[in-house]
Amino acid sequence: MSPALAGVLQLLALIAALALAHRPLGDYMARVYGSKKHLRAEKWIYKAIGADPDTEMRWPAYLRGVLAFSAAGVLFLYLLQRLQGSLPGSLGFKSIDPDQAFNTAASFVANTNWQSYSGEQAMGHVVQTGGLAVQNFVSAAVGIAVAIALVRGFARSRTGELGNFWADLVRGTVRVLLPISVIGALVLVACGALQNFSGIHEVGQFIGGTQEWNGGAVASQEVIKELGTNGGGYFNANSAHPFENPNGLSNLFEIFLILLIPFALTRTFGRMVGSLRQGYAVLATMATIWIGFTALMMWTEFHHGAPAYDLAGGAMEGKETRFGIGGSSIFAVATTLTSTGAVNSFHSSFTGFGGGIQMLGMQLGEIAPGGTGSGLYGMLIMAMIAVFIAGLMVGRTPEYLGKKIGTREIKLAACYILITPALVLGFTAVAMALDTPADSMTNTGAHGFSEILYAYTSGANNNGSAFAGLGADTQWFNTTIGLAMLLGRFLPMVFVLALAGSLAEQQPVPATAGTLRTEKPLFTGLLVGTIMIITGLTYFPALALGPLAEGLAS
Repeated sequence: MSPALAGVLQLLALIAALALAHRPLGDYMARVYGSKKHLRAEKWIYKAIGADPDTEMRWPAYLRGVLAFSAAGVLFLYLLQRLQGSLPGSLGFKSIDPDQAFNTAASFVANTNWQSYSGEQAMGHVVQTGGLAVQNFVSAAVGIAVAIALVRGFARSRTGELGNFWADLVRGTVRVLLPISVIGALVLVACGALQNFSGIHEVGQFIGGTQEWNGGAVASQEVIKELGTNGGGYFNANSAHPFENPNGLSNLFEIFLILLIPFALTRTFGRMVGSLRQGYAVLATMATIWIGFTALMMWTEFHHGAPAYDLAGGAMEGKETRFGIGGSSIFAVATTLTSTGAVNSFHSSFTGFGGGIQMLGMQLGEIAPGGTGSGLYGMLIMAMIAVFIAGLMVGRTPEYLGKKIGTREIKLAACYILITPALVLGFTAVAMALDTPADSMTNTGAHGFSEILYAYTSGANNNGSAFAGLGADTQWFNTTIGLAMLLGRFLPMVFVLALAGSLAEQQPVPATAGTLRTEKPLFTGLLVGTIMIITGLTYFPALALGPLAEGLAS
């Protein structure tokens, strides 16, 4: 079997698995977030934190809950790292330096999981399991909660109430993420992933010294890392490490976990707004972009443009022979079109155009299918922009799901789509203008510029993957990327929740002969075009200086 055919078959198997899981999981999440009952374990949690889960919140109160919980998470994780040297189970590792501790705390709370450290050489068991793994769960649950609040904004009318943040947070963690993670961890252990709390072991004698590895609760952290679209690995090599991702089967399963909840949330959306066809339209948009990007990536990496490529069967530099070009390409697109950031190959080693595809996937806003929750609310805002553009074309007030998209709504949507590009391009420009950040680049020219652009694209879009050639463990990058991650995560949430509150207060508008049918294939095409045009106009000059210039020169 040729490597290209093997890659296509993997893609088809992945699509089939996602299709089978889409309906049951989507319907289940709709029941979870629509339920009035609380499990006994959930009641204990509400009592412990002093929250009343039955109290409805307007958008400012919901936002305060999101920000207060996340701020507490940043502070707790920062202190845990700073005190690591005094904690049991530290494996002898020292406490983390202040700038790196801030960067890591911001990273995991913002669901970014950017890592400027080597996990097996810096973090002990307590920080890994009690800090980082916990944030993998709750940061993902926060993203889903904000998405559900926006969906309620569309589904409700003549009220500003969006549900209860604490109930949504706890239910997402206890009823959705935890059960799937337990099953997924067992699958990964069966595939050969590591799961223990052992110390550091010498594993071999080599010329010039020895090699040592430490154990850890790898499989359980790996599964929520992918399921929650987090991406932070137990080891520096991330999902390219055999302890995290042992073989081709585990590789395909991890890609499935990355895409599972973001795709299933489209059915949850359709169920909650009372129109499954609306959910299918959003799903079709996401799937079109994802399959298109995957096909383009596989073609780029399999393209035989030199004798070395012919001998290797494609661009094998930086890729694991366990996964090949097909498995690496599918993983790379899945992780950059979502907010996962996990890697099973090294993105800096992809072809020039391949690196550009990865960057463009993040720059779309990671909405195809995007992160857990963030992908859905990002796509719904782009749908509102598309409806607004269509309304301008025909000269009528735009409507989406029975809600008018007026001046207030379009301003909030515009702020949402502008904040991330401003962070990416602003920080990149400053970094390139200064001498110190440029010293961290391994390469010069177009590829060196891509390292900087990729880093801030990844941070501000809460992805977390890296081009791997950038020495990011400096005070400048730890601080600025940390700020980009926090601002890129929580400023958009302000606009999303304000928009949800505005929509929930509206009275539904009945559909007429002039209403744009947003469940039709025509709207799907319009939405795909809107996303690509807005992103292209925003980022094309920067991409032309980096991956496009490199690709055309190779």
